[in-house]
Amino acid sequence: MRIFSLLAALLALCSAPLHAERVRDIGTFQGVRSNQLTGYGIVVGLDGTGDDTLDYLTQAMKGVSGRMGLQLPPGVNPGLKNAAAVMVTADLPAFSKPGQRIDITVSAIGKAKSLRGGALILTPMYGADGQIYAMAQGNLAVGGLGIAARDGSQLSVNIPTTGRIAEGATVERAVNTGFEKAPILRYNLNTADFLTAQRVRDAINLRYPGMASAEDAVTVALRMPDGADTRSSMLAAIEMINVSPAEAAAKVIVNSRTGTVVINSAVRLSPAAVSHGKLTVRIDEKSRVTQPAPFSNGRTAVTPNSNITAEEEKAHVALLKNGASLSKIVDALNLLGVTPSDLVAILEALKEAGALKAEMVVI
Repeated sequence: MRIFSLLAALLALCSAPLHAERVRDIGTFQGVRSNQLTGYGIVVGLDGTGDDTLDYLTQAMKGVSGRMGLQLPPGVNPGLKNAAAVMVTADLPAFSKPGQRIDITVSAIGKAKSLRGGALILTPMYGADGQIYAMAQGNLAVGGLGIAARDGSQLSVNIPTTGRIAEGATVERAVNTGFEKAPILRYNLNTADFLTAQRVRDAINLRYPGMASAEDAVTVALRMPDGADTRSSMLAAIEMINVSPAEAAAKVIVNSRTGTVVINSAVRLSPAAVSHGKLTVRIDEKSRVTQPAPFSNGRTAVTPNSNITAEEEKAHVALLKNGASLSKIVDALNLLGVTPSDLVAILEALKEAGALKAEMVVI
């Protein structure tokens, strides 16, 4: 009955009246977002857990040595068990300025067993346009642990080939968002809905008449005056405007792996009757030994003895009236005493019969 407890809790939440949400919580302004940065670097100072068999690591270390003024003789490859080739990733927050610092994640891309105790050499961080936006360097903090013994046995705790460096990169270039000069700023809803977009438009126009217009189910265009200071003040006020989002579309979400079923409050049913019962067939196999009479020529024989029984539970019929709500659906399914797997089968049958007015989504 655990599934019904979950549905009852969801019913209590869904039956409450819709409350207003702030504009900042249901969408974002176009261009005001983070940007992904990546880089290829070298981690040194490892305790013999690097990947010295990788040719591109050797080439990278020769390049690093060359930049430091050290030219290795031709044909000489340094032993690099204390170094590892890594990929460095980071998110550049919106409006980041040169000199600010951001966190980075460092992940091994070769055969390194662990990055614990390593230090990242100065690494450029590139954006999608191929430009350098940050420089990364620092000592890694690794949460995982990897240990290997001489007999080949190994022990790993978490992931020792990935680490982080808090504030490990310095921003070198700001992203041009056009915030202060773009003639139109666009506000995008997190979930597409025409009614919600219209309500956001009306709420903004009530505060700033004629500013907003709905372009589609996601975007509301804002015509704003030039100037970063003026726009910042107006957007700060717009973000705090309260809007009542439209009711979500009727959906039934089924998690096929865990058996979880979630029904939102918008689900309705046409008139339908649901009957659910179980038939249990039981076969008991026993062996019977037959002994011959004394002083006879007979032999002991083993004969099978089977017993077959069939039991059918009393089936209940639940009547779902026209426009039945979530509470009625839960009450009817509780009456039938169905399991999560049976619940999915019933909902699919109702959908096939045309009685379930909702979209079924299997994840």
